[in-house]
Amino acid sequence: MAIITISREMGSGGIPIVHQVAEDLGYTLVDGDAIKDVAAKYGLSDETLQQVDEKPPAFVEQLDRQIELDMNRIQLIVLEAALKGNVVIYGRGGQDLLPGINNVFRVRVIAPFEDRVERWAEREWIDPDLARSLVRKSDQQRAGFIKYYFDRNWSNPIDYDLVINTARLSVDMAVQLIAEGVKDQNLVEKKSAGKAKLKDLILQKKIQIARLADKRIEDIWFHIEVENGHVVLSGHVYSEEERQAAIDDAQQVDGVTGVTDNLKIVGYRNDPLDH
Repeated sequence: MAIITISREMGSGGIPIVHQVAEDLGYTLVDGDAIKDVAAKYGLSDETLQQVDEKPPAFVEQLDRQIELDMNRIQLIVLEAALKGNVVIYGRGGQDLLPGINNVFRVRVIAPFEDRVERWAEREWIDPDLARSLVRKSDQQRAGFIKYYFDRNWSNPIDYDLVINTARLSVDMAVQLIAEGVKDQNLVEKKSAGKAKLKDLILQKKIQIARLADKRIEDIWFHIEVENGHVVLSGHVYSEEERQAAIDDAQQVDGVTGVTDNLKIVGYRNDPLDH
């Protein structure tokens, strides 16, 4: 169940690297095109993917809930692909979707800003000033996406096992480094434990999707934990109806072996203006 996640900066040359890695290793590539191919099965349209995929939220309450729902559906696609093993996850916060799974090889592809601008201008046949604006916007957008959904600094090198600067290394060398790195014994020895944890993450994600889609539940921020198929719900809801809806949503997910209800009912709601 080898899993490679590749984070990239726009114009860094990540696309040819990720395609060659997948081809050379015989791995399944999970990228924007792969997600688009199966999106309809998860209730996602092409328009939704354009609005949500790798984008930070809109900060409009009603819209944000729909965005959160759609984002969780995209994440479920990634997690279920990862469970099959031998995958390369390109972007989408791949490594952040797999907490506690230690057989993930985390790669980041970078290059100096002006090098990336030049590459993007040449690739898209556009004016360098426009390319500079697009690359800067992409950096801000992807950094905001990772910060909002995973509370992590996108560019922190300590969060990666391998950082490749394509201004210094060729595509072939980058691919060679990744192919060798994923074979490290420390990763190989942890595959079985990772698969069990990944199954729990998929159940957790399915319950989150059910919660977000359930109009009976106003407070969508109570906690969901899953271990060996057993679900623990904790935090607060605003009514007995919401509590029962949360339990029902968890129990109806295939693979859940039991539900422990630690939810508390509170009789107040926070005023969004009281900040």
